[in-house]
Amino acid sequence: MELIDLAVEKGIGDLSFVATLGFFDGVHIGHRHLIDQVKREAERRRLPSAVITFPVHPRKVLQKNYQPALLCGFDEKVEQLSTTGVDYCISLPFTVELSQLSAKEFMMKALKEQLHVDTLLVGYDHRFGHNRAESYPEYNQYGKELGVNVILATELQYGDNEVSSSQIRRLLKAGKIKAANELLSYNYRLSGKIVEGYQVGRTIGFPTANMRVWERYKVTPELGVYAVLVHLRDLIYPGMLYIGKRPTLHSDNEVSVEVNIFDFHGDLYNQSMSVEFIDFIRTDRKFDTKEELTAQIHRDKEMVKQRLKNKR
Repeated sequence: MELIDLAVEKGIGDLSFVATLGFFDGVHIGHRHLIDQVKREAERRRLPSAVITFPVHPRKVLQKNYQPALLCGFDEKVEQLSTTGVDYCISLPFTVELSQLSAKEFMMKALKEQLHVDTLLVGYDHRFGHNRAESYPEYNQYGKELGVNVILATELQYGDNEVSSSQIRRLLKAGKIKAANELLSYNYRLSGKIVEGYQVGRTIGFPTANMRVWERYKVTPELGVYAVLVHLRDLIYPGMLYIGKRPTLHSDNEVSVEVNIFDFHGDLYNQSMSVEFIDFIRTDRKFDTKEELTAQIHRDKEMVKQRLKNKR
């Protein structure tokens, strides 16, 4: 997949596309179903396929104080889009001026004139243009007037489950990692820099790497203990991750992300690390004594080992 960043590049040359448009947070199985339809239509028309997306959440541009809850940052989104087999990812900067265009103006100025879209596949519930007041029937009519083919994509039927970025966020916040991963089609992950922590873990036999997450708007799953795979120095280790406020040892409300990496010894400060969430073990809780906490962590580790069997 080739990335065309219109914040950097002047244009797209003579290319013409079969494309779809959206923010694609998480690039989940619903997005992939839509992109598969784009690829099939592109093959039928003998044109390259493209996904048009935005580097920043549109609402963040319009409301400076808005704090989006994201499943992935832009770089991770591009990485996941590259796994779909689409030919191009076009990064279109979202601006206040762009938001003020009507749907017809957006199709004419952005899609037709700037991006040379030959055919646009529209998600079954997708809306664009000022105030998002119009939908497929209007887009189809504007397309006929502008010379852009507009096709209504089919919805993914996935049992009784809703497939949406919002639903995946709810699952993560409830600690339902396996269900969230199923809808994503890959394991949810956090990435960041290893920083100095309280160093309490090593005093009870469980040294941890404290991670400062790179993406400030990324969804943090439910507070608790998780089975994870740790990507570090081009190697993968099993690990036990804790997200919480350390209520047994501290009284502040600061949430920390700490990983006990199995079978690893060494200095990790200031290095980068990424963790894949495999399963949820238990919620965060306060214990009466440090000894009770230590005994529970021993039980947690055994449970994590069971959940991670054959996962590396």
